[in-house]
Amino acid sequence: MKLSIIILAAGQGKRMHSDLPKVLHCLAGKPLLQRVIETAITLSPETIQVVYGHGGEQVRDGLADLPVQWIKQDQQLGTGHAVAQAIPNVADDNMVLILYGDVPLINPTNLQTLCSEQNSLNVLTAKLDNPTGYGRIVRDNKDQMIRIVEEKDADIKIKAIKEINTGILATQAGYLRTWLTNLNNDNSQGEYYLTDIIAMAVTDNIPIHTDTVSDVHEIMGVNNRQQLASLERYYQLQQANNLMLAGVTVQDPNRLDIRGTVQTGYDVNIDINVILAGKVSLGNRVKIGPNTIIRNAKIADDVEILSNCVIEDVVIGAGCKIGPFARLRPETELAEQVHIGNFVEIKKSSVAKGSKINHLSYIGDSEIGRNVNIGAGTITCNYDGANKHKTVIKDDVFIGSDTQLVAPVIIENGATIGAGSTVTKNVGEGTLTVSRVEQKSFKGWERPRKKK
Repeated sequence: MKLSIIILAAGQGKRMHSDLPKVLHCLAGKPLLQRVIETAITLSPETIQVVYGHGGEQVRDGLADLPVQWIKQDQQLGTGHAVAQAIPNVADDNMVLILYGDVPLINPTNLQTLCSEQNSLNVLTAKLDNPTGYGRIVRDNKDQMIRIVEEKDADIKIKAIKEINTGILATQAGYLRTWLTNLNNDNSQGEYYLTDIIAMAVTDNIPIHTDTVSDVHEIMGVNNRQQLASLERYYQLQQANNLMLAGVTVQDPNRLDIRGTVQTGYDVNIDINVILAGKVSLGNRVKIGPNTIIRNAKIADDVEILSNCVIEDVVIGAGCKIGPFARLRPETELAEQVHIGNFVEIKKSSVAKGSKINHLSYIGDSEIGRNVNIGAGTITCNYDGANKHKTVIKDDVFIGSDTQLVAPVIIENGATIGAGSTVTKNVGEGTLTVSRVEQKSFKGWERPRKKK
């Protein structure tokens, strides 16, 4: 049976107190709705429709590159009304799965199980110690589900029920289409509740199948920032546990954030307050110091990254030592055994084997050869105010401290640049270049004084 998925994402999210629609708030660096859509894609459905609300063009535009159909619900008249906007686009013999844009951690395996039952109405439930706020699952004396009662319509007896409706359900489109046409809004909210179809299925003698999730976090929705933070910490602890099971030492699982995918080798060690974002690959025996941010990086074996570094869109070769307080910007590539020290920034540059840039330097748009030593305070002046230019430093070059290399410029093999030089012309192989003026001293000179 073909599968169609409808994701409800029209809620205003007033309790977020934000100009950003609720479903665009991020969990682990990714919008809530995007996480739901990506989960839906793993089920290989025929179609995915997202129902968004009036004024929710920001939602549609923010996720426009995802393979979904966008359905506008001009008036928010309840979940049943929302599903009714999308059901005309679904064939009667398709299975329809209803998901929610603010429930980001739903497990696709449980969804596959829920959709496997045919010719029935399949409802995902959960049991909570504190079910306040959720619709309750009402069963008969044979333990068969017969209806769902929303919290606002529940009496004391119903409110005592611990089993709740997650809102996630699956059934044949033909059944659903008929039930949606018979919904009414005779309730305290004046809305068309999707949950009312349960009683209709009972009346029509359609079997009701329920699955109960074992981990309630996966069906938790986000209505305020506290709930979002709670799910964030749960998700991050899961990621840290996965790394530790794969052989990574995580110094404090509560102080690691993963906002993407991480591939690791053996004996990796990650200190506290590290953020790994995008696609990160860590080789064997990599050590990452505290307070470090790494995004979209490929890091080879035996690399040590000291504290307080920011690394983004780079490739780092084996045995490199980075930091502390270093910044590696996009399109930087370091070969093996390179040392990048404190307060060094490198952008769009390659550094060959064994070279060292240890202190207080900026290297931009540069190509640096093997066994180069770049002294403290060196700057490649790559920008002329309108265009970027390249600096080439070949093998075995020694650059003295406080040197400015004004690009475009080439420093040939084995050259030496004296400290304090400003280099504006190419430097020949094996030469010493100094551009300092002769030192002079003036006796009896007095500093300016403030006027009274």
